[in-house]
Amino acid sequence: MTAFIVRRLLLGVVTVFAVTTLTFALIHAAPGEPFMTMVEDGRFSAEHRDRLRQRFGLDQPLGRQYVRFLSAVARGDLGESFSERRPVAEVIGNALPRTLLLMGTALAVGFALGLLVGVWQAARQGTVGDRAASAATVTIGSIPDFWIAIGLMLLFALELRWLPVSGMVDTVMHDYMSPAGKVADVVRHLVLPATSLALLVLAVVARHQRAALLDVLPEDYIRTAVAKGVAPRTVLARHAFRNALLPSITLLGLMLPALVGGAVFVEAIFSWPGLGDIAIKAIRNRDHPIILGVTLLTSVVVVLAGLLADLAYAAADPRTRRA
Repeated sequence: MTAFIVRRLLLGVVTVFAVTTLTFALIHAAPGEPFMTMVEDGRFSAEHRDRLRQRFGLDQPLGRQYVRFLSAVARGDLGESFSERRPVAEVIGNALPRTLLLMGTALAVGFALGLLVGVWQAARQGTVGDRAASAATVTIGSIPDFWIAIGLMLLFALELRWLPVSGMVDTVMHDYMSPAGKVADVVRHLVLPATSLALLVLAVVARHQRAALLDVLPEDYIRTAVAKGVAPRTVLARHAFRNALLPSITLLGLMLPALVGGAVFVEAIFSWPGLGDIAIKAIRNRDHPIILGVTLLTSVVVVLAGLLADLAYAAADPRTRRA
């Protein structure tokens, strides 16, 4: 098991390094430069811009900037935000819990409901309900996440007015609410963005779990349990589901990159103040330190999630430890 973990960690380090390096190259190759918009709209003079470029090391060759960035990251320093004028670690630290709340809720709800739908479909294979659920999951899985988010916003926030349109809290009344009222306020604002992401997770997990169960049900040990008179629900829940769950464990790691990408758009649509929201603003402002900091953090989280999924799979199936 130790060698298994070491191999995965080394692969993760290489992945994080490659992603961060590629991001560094792309943001410096993109048209435009930091502080240019501030000069164009009259907030800064050209001389002030040059002083800022010198302060942040943007006047140095690209290779030197890259080495400087790597050495700072090695010391745990993500730099200072160009637009926020405060440490990037502080900016990300404020936004990270909000993104974790959104993604954690969406992943937990979507995964749990996806497993239930997949089991329900497998138990009713070939029925009208199974075909209808398959059509629904295929349709939902084919719709871009931002379309789902916009559709939910138009229906439940603007048309029915059941839920807030944007933000994480009611900026006017939140501070005057009771502790329970504050929690309820956050939950009301969380429903639409979390549902937008959870629907995508549900669609993928349901189809995956249904297929995994249908592969397991014809096995000999399942037929033996049925021949012994074990109730169908018990066979499905205790025998088939446990073994069919192994492939779905991998989805926990595979779904996270897609969920991170979806969260960027969903947070922007609902003005949810998380990592996606600050990343969009950083791209708009050409705030290189925040872009690199968010990229570094998300790549580390994705790699760790994949490692945890591998460990869970290896614990459930020891054969994979030799892979």
